[in-house]
Amino acid sequence: MPPIPATPWPTPEATARLGDRSLFPDLGDLIYLNHAAISPPSRPVQQAVTLALTDYATQGAGAFGPSVATRQRLKARLGRLLGVPAADLALTSGTTAGVQAVALSHPWRPGDGVIVFEGEFPANVTTWQQAARHFDLRLESMSLDPYAASAGADLSPLAARLARGDVALVAVSAVQFQTGLRMPLAEMADLCHRHGAALFVDAIQAAGVVPMEAAAWGVDYLAGGGHKWLMATEGAGYLYAAPDRAAALRPLLAGWLSHDEPLGFLFEGPGHLRYDRPIRPTIDFLESSSAAALLYAALDASCALIEQLGVAEIFAHVQRCHDVLEAGLVERGFTSLRAPDEARRSGNLCLIPPEGVDPVALMPALSGAGLSCALPDGRLRLSPHWPNDLDQCQVALSRIVAAL
Repeated sequence: MPPIPATPWPTPEATARLGDRSLFPDLGDLIYLNHAAISPPSRPVQQAVTLALTDYATQGAGAFGPSVATRQRLKARLGRLLGVPAADLALTSGTTAGVQAVALSHPWRPGDGVIVFEGEFPANVTTWQQAARHFDLRLESMSLDPYAASAGADLSPLAARLARGDVALVAVSAVQFQTGLRMPLAEMADLCHRHGAALFVDAIQAAGVVPMEAAAWGVDYLAGGGHKWLMATEGAGYLYAAPDRAAALRPLLAGWLSHDEPLGFLFEGPGHLRYDRPIRPTIDFLESSSAAALLYAALDASCALIEQLGVAEIFAHVQRCHDVLEAGLVERGFTSLRAPDEARRSGNLCLIPPEGVDPVALMPALSGAGLSCALPDGRLRLSPHWPNDLDQCQVALSRIVAAL
């Protein structure tokens, strides 16, 4: 959609500092190590939503221009965080929406192969299963074990499978949700391209905490949502497509805003209502319905805080938190799944509880002790972010020990 001349809503003034949770006063005494699930919105994020809602309340349709301008600013911020051009991004409702858009629009041929991985979050499996049934594709699942090897990721099984030349797309998460393993996306993209396949990446467990250069790595598609490491709200997300991939998509999900110059008939007088304008060959053709303006304002504000700090600095800070938590829990019988190589680490610290400890029974005890964390696939997952400090990690460690 072409830009509408307007000024974006102002970004709430706030200063983010590593280890300082003063922008999250509503958390009270809760130790929050659960950003890989749902991140609590900061006060500036709440203010951004209020500002946007107030603008709509006072101006009605007059708020449309600032809303569009804010979305353009959000794309620019997301582009910098993801390492992609803003022009190659579409705003969506979340990760699943991005997966569905690609699965329905990719130029499939009957018999094409699609590879997913065992242990992936279902968002990056279920939709491909449905696409395989609908488009007569062959869905195959490969093991993640070669990527978790202590000696380094082993891509030879994937290379051997791709060498057969019948795989159209490989779908993988940038970070595995139940182990925290960061995948070698650049190497995977190179392998895919050598054998004519596309690489689709679910980035929701990476964006905002792991430095990313998706375009330089050769990623073809990348989708995510804003409610985890980007620290916004549910219902706002993004989809990146490399320009050649976007141009080749079949616009099955196109709507009235997907055309070139879709708004002219509303502002330029009579004679401009047409139905034959071409669908834009850029990925933003997917932005074809009423936008979630308040949620995008929230995501814009949260991305501004992350940009203040820098993702590389956030990642280093989170690793220092992990060092404290991992050492104390391993000493007490937990088995850490954290990769030995920093290049394969993420914001998720995942551990297997000691033998004899019922992980399901452990969670209510931790919650009752004022600690928020998660238990994906039976692993204790601790996911601190930039507001957490080392003292909070020490307190969290003592509460876990007490719960045991």
